[in-house]
Amino acid sequence: MATGIRDKVAILGMGCSKFGERWNDNAEDLMLEAFTEALGDAGIEKDRIEAAWFSTAIEEQHVGKSGIPLAMALRLPYIPVTRVENYCASGSEGFRGAVYAVASGACDIALALGVEKLKDTGYGGLPQRSRGSVNDQFWANASAPGSFAQLASAYQAKHGIPAEDIKRAMAHISVKSHDNGAKNEKAHLRNKIDIDRVLNAPMIAEPLGLFDCCGVSDGAACAIVTTPEIARSLGKTDLITVKALQLSVSNGTEAQHNSWDGSYFMTTRKAAEMAYKEAGISNPRDQISLIEVHDCFSVTELVTMEDLHISPEGGAVKDVLDGFYDADGEIPCQIDGGLKCFGHPIGASGLRMIYEMYLQMQGRAGDRQREDEPVFGLTHNLGGFPHQNVCSVAIVGKEGA
Repeated sequence: MATGIRDKVAILGMGCSKFGERWNDNAEDLMLEAFTEALGDAGIEKDRIEAAWFSTAIEEQHVGKSGIPLAMALRLPYIPVTRVENYCASGSEGFRGAVYAVASGACDIALALGVEKLKDTGYGGLPQRSRGSVNDQFWANASAPGSFAQLASAYQAKHGIPAEDIKRAMAHISVKSHDNGAKNEKAHLRNKIDIDRVLNAPMIAEPLGLFDCCGVSDGAACAIVTTPEIARSLGKTDLITVKALQLSVSNGTEAQHNSWDGSYFMTTRKAAEMAYKEAGISNPRDQISLIEVHDCFSVTELVTMEDLHISPEGGAVKDVLDGFYDADGEIPCQIDGGLKCFGHPIGASGLRMIYEMYLQMQGRAGDRQREDEPVFGLTHNLGGFPHQNVCSVAIVGKEGA
């Protein structure tokens, strides 16, 4: 019988590039930047790595459909390299591959690295991969802001929340994330904003204004994982281990009949339930220390608070406005600035979230370090549209917790 991966895998080292408009660097430069930090943090030689997973979602940006770009950029020692893609959860998918390889005993030390270089595309949002192709007709009239605006409308209608209240809660989310991102030297956008600026910003898709939407960026993030026993043999102490790593993929129910009311994410609820079971967490509101969620839009973060079973149904607006998820609140959300401040280089985002959890658990997050001692950190990625998506939930924490 399956027993899960709790505490079977430790994070040996992590690295993250500076995110931003990296016009003078190519994807290989970003990969090397993240990898160099991770390798130094792990304290090992490159030839100790036995397998690698490479996450990138826009293959046209990175020369093809294989792991060769990663192997060449890092001059890996002729080891297996697997390229993975899973919408906006691609970075988490790369991490899952490396973690599962170690947990299964297939290799002792594995690498996960994600990268995307999207500013060069010229699009302010995520580029259309098949623009001009007949395949575009599958979502011919859909846009990300329009679809997530519908999520906001459905959530508001279901719970009877006044329009001004939900807009103010979303504005609080954006202001909170920008306050956090201003303290992060690796974030793309480090400017603080205020509530009035958010509420008076140009409307993108009612009720989502400009500051309710994350942009794109260039960036890379990297993790090196191994067993706790090997980590200790290398002199590592106070290990950060993987407690759970779950993935849920829509089966089409949301899009094909009306059993789903459009106000929440079925995949997030399922992935969260599986992750909590694997990690042995029975009350996430009391047990989770920090969260990084997929704040592609402010309303996504708002709804996710409930889908993760932290805020009660219909209660996320109150929790947000009460400061429950602020940096000095009960469970900080996006303490590094989130997608709002990093942008969303798809292949890197999931790994970048885990990087922040790792730093916080080790007390190495600098000015944004949580004062109390974090025990469990949760990351969440959501890819696709509200009616058809993939969700990844990972939980990391201190060994033995």
